[in-house]
Amino acid sequence: MQFRSLGRTGLSIAPLVFGGNVFGWTADEKTSFDLLDAFTGAGFNAIDTADVYSSWAPGNQGGESETIIGKWLKRSGLSRDKVVIVTKVGSDMGQGRRDLRKSWIVEEVENSLRRLQTDHIDLYLSHWPDPETPYEETLEAHAGLVKAGKVRTFGASNLDAAQLQASFDAADAEGLPRYAVLQPEYNLYDRAGFEGALADLCCKEDLGVITYFSLASGFLTGKYRTAADTEGRTRGEDVARYLDDRGLRILEALDQVAAETGATPAEISLAWLMAKPAVTAPIASATSLSQLDSLMKAGALSLSSEQIAALDAAGA
Repeated sequence: MQFRSLGRTGLSIAPLVFGGNVFGWTADEKTSFDLLDAFTGAGFNAIDTADVYSSWAPGNQGGESETIIGKWLKRSGLSRDKVVIVTKVGSDMGQGRRDLRKSWIVEEVENSLRRLQTDHIDLYLSHWPDPETPYEETLEAHAGLVKAGKVRTFGASNLDAAQLQASFDAADAEGLPRYAVLQPEYNLYDRAGFEGALADLCCKEDLGVITYFSLASGFLTGKYRTAADTEGRTRGEDVARYLDDRGLRILEALDQVAAETGATPAEISLAWLMAKPAVTAPIASATSLSQLDSLMKAGALSLSSEQIAALDAAGA
């Protein structure tokens, strides 16, 4: 397994991160344990979650994913330094707002540590921009957690280039550490939000980048080809928006590369992300061992420059 440096954080991760949003939602506890056992057993080491996962599922309130990961960590027998745990703070957990105030971060990190049954979080991310809280206050909170040994390093999710630069400027002005990792939405279809100024800034500042929605809610697996394919599916409404001319061109290009490589559309979509200079590793989730086995194959898939160019063109 060829590990990659996560920017300047000192962390090294395999080229695929497991998305823990499914734990406690479309994957029950036993299935989640089996998936995590298989993922780490194959040499992968990074798991992404958030305090709010998976509050959207009926009967859930948030914290379910972290709780399952914590139970798995306890029973797995793995040395804690063999697993990189990524979790996020800032979503509405009942306080009524997206919240990056220092008081909330200091309170909520304790809840995440308790659910995860660990004494430290490897990478702690500000989940959403909070326009009501100055960057300086949020960064000071994160820096304090690092100093206390509760967090190894920290970053942000869902910032655009101007917001990320503003956070750097605030950190530099106050002598605070900067965000070291970004988690943006990025995939073969959803490209405009990351490519260009934001990707350039990440490369310039040597940020680690782990992408979410890497398979576009499952669209890039190729199993959704018509509106009828989305009916009755858990993510059907999310996928429907991709079924336009550009989405169908992307599927056609994926089919062509699949014919050339023998890989699946999902594997190719992840390998495309892994080949991007600004990307450290994509995040992807699975709800069965067969799905996971396919996703993990992407780590060993090398696309030719011609194949990458064809995929780029299809989704342009």
